[in-house]
Amino acid sequence: MLQFRDIHFKYDNQPLFSGLSLTIHAGHRACIVGRNGVGKTTLFELLLGNLIPDDGDISYPKDWRVATLRQNVTPSERSALDFVKDGDANLRYLESQIESATKNADDSKLVASLSAYEDQGGYRYTQRAETILHGLGFTSKDLDKPHGEFSGGWRIRLNLAQTLMIPSDYLLLDEPTNHLDLEAVSWLYRWLHKYEGTIVLIAHDREFIDRIATEVIHLDQGVARTYSGGYSAFEKQRAALLLEQETLLQRQERERARIQKFVDRFRAKASKAKQVQSRIKLLEKMTYTAVLRDEAPYQFSFSSPTRFDQPMVSFQSCTLGYDQHQVIKDFTQRIYPKDRIGILGINGAGKTTLLKAIAKELNPLQGIVEVSEHTTVGYFAQHQLEVLKGTLSAYQDIDTSTEMSAQSIRNFLGAWGFSGPTVFRPISQLSGGEKARLVLAKLALQRPSLLVLDEPTNHLDLEMRNALASALDNFEGAVVVVAHDQHLLRQCVNEFWLIRDGAIAAYRGDLDDYEAMLSPVVNEQLDTSSLNSKAKRQHRALLREQKRALAREIDRIESSLDEISGEVDSLTKHLQDPTTLKHLDRNELNSLLARHNDLTQEIARLETRWFSLTESMDQGTEDCSQ
Repeated sequence: MLQFRDIHFKYDNQPLFSGLSLTIHAGHRACIVGRNGVGKTTLFELLLGNLIPDDGDISYPKDWRVATLRQNVTPSERSALDFVKDGDANLRYLESQIESATKNADDSKLVASLSAYEDQGGYRYTQRAETILHGLGFTSKDLDKPHGEFSGGWRIRLNLAQTLMIPSDYLLLDEPTNHLDLEAVSWLYRWLHKYEGTIVLIAHDREFIDRIATEVIHLDQGVARTYSGGYSAFEKQRAALLLEQETLLQRQERERARIQKFVDRFRAKASKAKQVQSRIKLLEKMTYTAVLRDEAPYQFSFSSPTRFDQPMVSFQSCTLGYDQHQVIKDFTQRIYPKDRIGILGINGAGKTTLLKAIAKELNPLQGIVEVSEHTTVGYFAQHQLEVLKGTLSAYQDIDTSTEMSAQSIRNFLGAWGFSGPTVFRPISQLSGGEKARLVLAKLALQRPSLLVLDEPTNHLDLEMRNALASALDNFEGAVVVVAHDQHLLRQCVNEFWLIRDGAIAAYRGDLDDYEAMLSPVVNEQLDTSSLNSKAKRQHRALLREQKRALAREIDRIESSLDEISGEVDSLTKHLQDPTTLKHLDRNELNSLLARHNDLTQEIARLETRWFSLTESMDQGTEDCSQ
């Protein structure tokens, strides 16, 4: 097991960890969460020995092999395939031994090296590297391309691929889903679930955490607390803990008030002297329970003009591409106010190409892209982080593009999480997440009526992702988004467009259906007219099993809807009862109202899921009958 015991550590003479202790057992998959700056990456650096704690110790089995994801690697002339294969240093060494023994005609050394090479999977070495590369979105043409010719985001993918190639018992991953698309994230889910060692990761993708983590480690105020399960389970447990601590604090306050009242009343009476002294000592010993308050650090929104055109954007017989290379061919689509469109498609299908066309950064090869007169487009892309003026501060950058007063600029930046010295720190010294927030803040200043977002959650922490999802949900204009963050897509998107084989079409399924389609079983686009009889029977059997699974899920949802609807009805009657206000205090009433609101939202979510499943069920019935 891995253990941190009573770790104390200061950064810039400021305490970061104060008696931090935690244990991660072998075979577990732990995710470290917490606000920016609480020390998540510092924990990794301490574990790797790159930093030394001021006090305390860290231990894990000395025979454990550790693999860690490096975010920054010097560009190399080695091919992508060779760069990834370099991750297995022992097999690389054996290859050099085989080459040396062959050159020197050393038969005994050659036999020993070949035997060791075979025992360690050397003959599957290249295939393993290619499988990882393809899973992370690289094509066969990419394998021979030099590492240094890839963009920064794709080099991060190569770093991840190399890390996954390293034989390890202990895998440290710092933001592994950054720069991945939805399809690559789906593949990474499956790879990590097959990994037999211990995983410790830092991630800001709540759905990724839910599916990977067996436990969540929350860093706050210099200490760590471990919660079982994924992020959703962590939220529930933490909420219960906060409620319990708040209740305990209230009890302690009442007890302190009662004891203080006794002391004040009888302090002057000699007959009560011993009792008064006893109670004074009791007051001194009583400690306040530290109530953890998660106040949202971000309080922003996207304002939009009140005038909208119908439609906002029109694609008429459009073909998009580059230098006569057609990526998306001959499509006609419309974008209307209030649309929330998520773009799906495998790497290279043309998702970013479509967004560039909407943002007028790419002209069509054929056809017309018409953005209406009153439609202003706000476009977010990763390259915008790289073109920020590094010598300016966030304050100066906003000041050059607006006529707001100094205090208004400070207030505006504060809503986006910039406060204190970070407001005036040079942009070149900001983190990736801070730069992304600044670009989004500048986008909000434009008051766009259509937001076009290409992977907006890269580098953002969980609180910022939640705030962004909420802001998009409340935005009055239209949103078109490409994202690998499934939580954001599930919360904000009500329509998907799928780009496949050069065509765009509305996708009627949800993200679960799309992921199932990506799996090896259903990713094969089966043409039943060309299958032999046995294959047709197998295909129909698969469809029948899928239909049975859908039916079971629909039954579960209907049961949940009945149960929750009953509770909502009961709560509604209780809240409408005139005597309720007389007998409930404010906290109890607020708790009931919050519960009523949560249940109502859950009903809406379940009903949406029910409609999607019944549609898939109907489609499956048609397929089975063919």
